[in-house]
Amino acid sequence: MSKFHRGHIITVCCILVFIVSITVTNGSHQYIRAEEQSVRDPLTIEVILQRKYLDGEVSEEITKETILSMEDFWASYESWQLVDQNEERVVFKKNIDDISPLLKTNGYFGIAGDGTLSIFNGRPETSEVIQSFFQIDMDKLESHKHDELIQGIRIQTKDQYLEVIKMFETYSKAEKK
Repeated sequence: MSKFHRGHIITVCCILVFIVSITVTNGSHQYIRAEEQSVRDPLTIEVILQRKYLDGEVSEEITKETILSMEDFWASYESWQLVDQNEERVVFKKNIDDISPLLKTNGYFGIAGDGTLSIFNGRPETSEVIQSFFQIDMDKLESHKHDELIQGIRIQTKDQYLEVIKMFETYSKAEKK
């Protein structure tokens, strides 16, 4: 009777271990299935990349991106600043230490009608102002520099951009206190 009792206990223990293992196995299979589901159904979102240039121009690139791994996604934009995000889109921004492609292609320094040093999209006499800086004291401005501004000073590099601003700052009107 003692053997029967010991065997009975061993049988019950084996059944319990079996039931517990099935429960744990089913639970982990559900977890694995959920993980597999996220890989099978990748997330597609709109990614907006905003670039702000020295001249104030902001460009925006909009793409659709399929995300297989959130870790990889964030790593690919680590040099960008997160501006906004929701379930459908993510907006990143980056300050670019250069002038915009628009300026490189068609930018000219000139003087606006009110005497303000400005950048134009094309030659000053026929184009729109992209950016304004400061008013120039026309009495201090040398005639050949005035003529240059009327004709337009072509900008193609960051160095040219900074050089022209620095040169004409000496002719800016000082604010009276």
